[in-house]
Amino acid sequence: MLKLKIALCVLVVGVIASYTYYKSHANRYKNLAYTPKPEAGIINFVSRLINDDTPNKTPKGEIPVNELTTKDILNLPDDQDSVIRLGHSSLLIKVNGDIWLIDPMFSDRASPVSFYGPQRFSKNPISVAQLPDIKGVIVTHDHYDHLDKESIENLSEKTEHFVVPEGVDNHLTLWGVGSDKIHSLNWWQSVSINGVTITSTPAQHFSGRSLLDKDATLWSSYVIQSPNSDIYYSGDTGYFEGFKEIGRKFGPFDLTILENGAFDSAWPNVHMFPAEAIQAYEDLGGQADLLPVHNATFSLAFHSWDEPLKQISKLASDSNIPLATPIIGETLIVGKPSKTFDWWN
Repeated sequence: MLKLKIALCVLVVGVIASYTYYKSHANRYKNLAYTPKPEAGIINFVSRLINDDTPNKTPKGEIPVNELTTKDILNLPDDQDSVIRLGHSSLLIKVNGDIWLIDPMFSDRASPVSFYGPQRFSKNPISVAQLPDIKGVIVTHDHYDHLDKESIENLSEKTEHFVVPEGVDNHLTLWGVGSDKIHSLNWWQSVSINGVTITSTPAQHFSGRSLLDKDATLWSSYVIQSPNSDIYYSGDTGYFEGFKEIGRKFGPFDLTILENGAFDSAWPNVHMFPAEAIQAYEDLGGQADLLPVHNATFSLAFHSWDEPLKQISKLASDSNIPLATPIIGETLIVGKPSKTFDWWN
């Protein structure tokens, strides 16, 4: 009965959201190519939600997490760029001696409310309170699993800069972040901070945090260039021809970070299947590690929690692509071959 009630609520919300979206779509951000609506539609989605019996949507036991301390972060090398996966799509990176966060999401649920919605599989490797001062936060788009209000509010005082897509700055100022800290970028625009250049590049996705703001803010991927390395981060995106242009302009990359999770045949244009992530890596001119993210933290689709990692691991092996699959809290040195393993097995 609870599932039925939830499904009916989703149906009503979907109908209202669809009407609102198409009423105002002319004034909203758009992808480079036409991105059709999911063919299955809201009714099919509700039916699947009611009857969902996907096995292993969440881990049966605890997944490994490397707990971190403030000292661990401060002791990251200054002369080499490094990356720590914090869970889902959240990353801590140290570039040119400065600490940055990408899509910081420290809350227990990826939801507008604290009592319902996708819940984290495991604890965070470090808390916001334990983090040292942060040079900057990079945000890809405003969905709840990437732009977390509580995390931003807690980070505001210890963070010097926030780099966000156009329109996302409005969320941050409402949450108390000073406008002088915020750098709002359209695609192909850049900002340079202490020797690190961050360029907003296209992605194929959508945005919105309510019924009334669908596609009212931009979504982005990013190229992060320091004196030590070039990093690409896809954010959420479907596969599109834009990867080739980004590769031509900025590749090859010393680390290619691509979304790999929450894929489904009902929404093929806004999230990549693992095989498409492999193709995107090749389009981008990847020459070193591929780091798959957007998985193993929240259940956001109709596949098992470890399916994204299983698939991309096999595909990368078949294509001789170096794959980095660190446990949450593990450090990677950019440009050095990783020594990670298939921990989900």
